[in-house]
Amino acid sequence: MRILAINPGMISTKIGVFIDEDLEWHSTINHPFDELCQYPFIMDEFPYRREKLVEELEQNGYKLDFDVVVGRGGLVKPIESGVYELNDKVIEDTRHPRLHHACNLGPLLALSLAKEIPGCRAFTVDPGVVDELDDIARITGLPEMPHQTIWHALNQREIAKRHCREHGVKYEEQTLIVTHMGSGISFALHHKGRAIECSDALGGHGPFTPSRTGTLPSAQLIKLCYSGKYTEEEMLRKINGHSGLTAHLGTNDVREVEKRIREGDAHAKLVLDAMIYQLARYLGSLAPVTNGHVDAIILTGAISQSKYVTDALKERLSYLAPVYVYPGEDELTALAHNAYRAMTGQEGIKEYE
Repeated sequence: MRILAINPGMISTKIGVFIDEDLEWHSTINHPFDELCQYPFIMDEFPYRREKLVEELEQNGYKLDFDVVVGRGGLVKPIESGVYELNDKVIEDTRHPRLHHACNLGPLLALSLAKEIPGCRAFTVDPGVVDELDDIARITGLPEMPHQTIWHALNQREIAKRHCREHGVKYEEQTLIVTHMGSGISFALHHKGRAIECSDALGGHGPFTPSRTGTLPSAQLIKLCYSGKYTEEEMLRKINGHSGLTAHLGTNDVREVEKRIREGDAHAKLVLDAMIYQLARYLGSLAPVTNGHVDAIILTGAISQSKYVTDALKERLSYLAPVYVYPGEDELTALAHNAYRAMTGQEGIKEYE
């Protein structure tokens, strides 16, 4: 079975060709900033990204002859975890997403390519809007602002399941605290196969990150919004893209921050340590959801490659449960493996309604 997996990011598109569950070839197509700037909105990038994707395949000897094309899911309405066959409804909702992010291009690219291939199917898997919260977790102090979820569901769930396989336990029987640490940071409590509590990583919830504010004092935020200094669009960019490490240190690269620390930059150390401190505090706050019972804490994502960060988190969290590190992210493999399991009947195929 030939599977093409597509994972659009803000400045790149990752693609992989799989034969059954084995990766045959992969590539990261980098999109220069000046090229992306010609498109006012992310969705306007679709024809450009599609052309670059097809060119990359052809230059590496691949034609459009796949059995399945699977794309990273967009920020549509809240749905259950699983594999979804792409249809007109999900594409329509993807064109009018809850929030703007490059992941919204994943389903459009997948279905567009699949339609050119006779008999090819198009899927998406565990988009960032997967919502399995218990009702009690939805209540906030304002009825018109319930707690919502936007998180790295795809990578978190894949890594959690991999951890369980490696340790000879069933994902559906474990309680796991999992965090994905990248330019954005999300966390979730995976309890008996469901993420019953998790963060809204794009909505301003949780620790500050390399490029996002995380949770802010509401009164101060409201005053800043009405200060006359910023438009609505500027404020949205400020809290999601122009903040966190970027605002404090002028970079969103943790490796660069660590370099400054090694060179004696005390302020850089304070800011990075504060990000780690905040993340540990939020991860620890998940334990009461299951009355303190946690089987393991899992760290994944690009920042988990930093020993500085993971060692500090272990020091703060090991009292609660064993801490395991799975460096990097493996979203292409997660997409392809889920698509393969769905095509072979090992997993059900859901319909987006």
